[in-house]
Amino acid sequence: MNRCAIFAGGDMPDLEEYRDAAFWQRYSYYICADCGYRHAMKLGVIPDMIVGDFDSYGEELPIGVEVLRSVPEKDDTDTLMAVKKAIELGYTNIDLYGALGGDRVEHSFANIQTMIYALQQGCSLEIQGSSRLLIQEADEGEVTYRKPKGGMYMSVFALTESVGIEYLRGVKYPLVDYRMVQSFPIGVSNEITDAAAALRIKDGLALVILTPQKEK
Repeated sequence: MNRCAIFAGGDMPDLEEYRDAAFWQRYSYYICADCGYRHAMKLGVIPDMIVGDFDSYGEELPIGVEVLRSVPEKDDTDTLMAVKKAIELGYTNIDLYGALGGDRVEHSFANIQTMIYALQQGCSLEIQGSSRLLIQEADEGEVTYRKPKGGMYMSVFALTESVGIEYLRGVKYPLVDYRMVQSFPIGVSNEITDAAAALRIKDGLALVILTPQKEK
């Protein structure tokens, strides 16, 4: 099981599945980035490692857990430090929790950029929470996204200057042979209408955001 969970210090939704201890058994390694340790404590997850400059967490740290300290004056964010450590340890599938929200919007943007860094290292990094964020590239071919009970919003954005969309099917607003650019968010808040949506891109990197629709 080559999968690592990283807890950052942003918002952590109170999802029912997160409160189930069995949910976290899918991971073989856990890293907390600075105050992301608070999320792990709340969920009863014992981290294998905690990294950061600890400018946002000054409380007691657990005994027996490896701690890697840095100084606040550094190039890497605490989350990027955690991701680099996970990759160094050989993990190619990483899920990042607590990556969005909070009172520091710049960290949300930095965490999305960190997804690109992981991809460049040959790893898959997904942001998990109320929405699921992932990167799709041309080499993956057609990727399908299942519609859960209750429905799903599916947004697609250009991470690179432009993205060649061969097709986006099974959604309310399909696209065929379309050039998506960074400056025009045409892909926001689409809806999966079929059992699953299918996306195939020709070039570039696409950010895919999947958000379950709330039952009315």
